[in-house]
Order: sequence, then C-alpha cells, then structure tokens
Amino acid sequence: MGAATHETVAKVALGLPATTHVIQWGGHDVYKVGGKVFAIAGEGSLSFKVTEIGFMALTEGGPARQAPYLAKGQWVIVDLADVDEADVADWVATSHGLIAAKLTRKARAELGLA
Repeated sequence: MGAATHETVAKVALGLPATTHVIQWGGHDVYKVGGKVFAIAGEGSLSFKVTEIGFMALTEGGPARQAPYLAKGQWVIVDLADVDEADVADWVATSHGLIAAKLTRKARAELGLA
C-alpha cells in the first residue's frame, strides 16, 4: 500500500458504523461517532485518539507527535504523506472504537453499536 491521503481517511472512517462527517475548524474533515470526534483530517495531517500505550509508542520514536490542544486526551497527529494506508486504517478504526466505547449504553444501542 502507498502513502495515506484524505481519501484514505474518508473511505476508512465512513466505512465504520454510525460515522458522521462534518467540515469544521477551518475546513477540516471531522469524523464523529455518536456526536463525538474520533478523527480529524487537516492540511495533510490526521489526528486521532489512541490508548495510553499507543500514545507512547507513536510519539516516542514513532511517526506521530502530540496533537495540539488534544494531547492531554491522548490524541496524536501524523503527516499523511509519511504513513501507510494500512496503518491509517488501523488507527482510525481503533480511535472509532475508543470513542464509541465511551458513549452511554443507550447511545451505543441506538447507533447499533451495542
């Protein structure tokens, strides 16, 4: 697989259950599940939520850096041109799962995620 693009992110994110897409924050593609953000594709970059271990692995010698304004919540940012499509697919799916898991049981059931 080649370098990831905005099209890669859109295809993966919109292929996940109960995903919505909006343009906000200065023209960024923002992907949400249950109204909660799980991925942000900006000018050649992708921000997404990771686990605590993922945060350390990706930011300490990995391809990511702490996402501005979101690092406290264990979000990272990568340059799409520097990462593989398969990695992006895994990261976006994992982020979706982490955010969906934080929704209430009722919300997950209503979205067909329970």
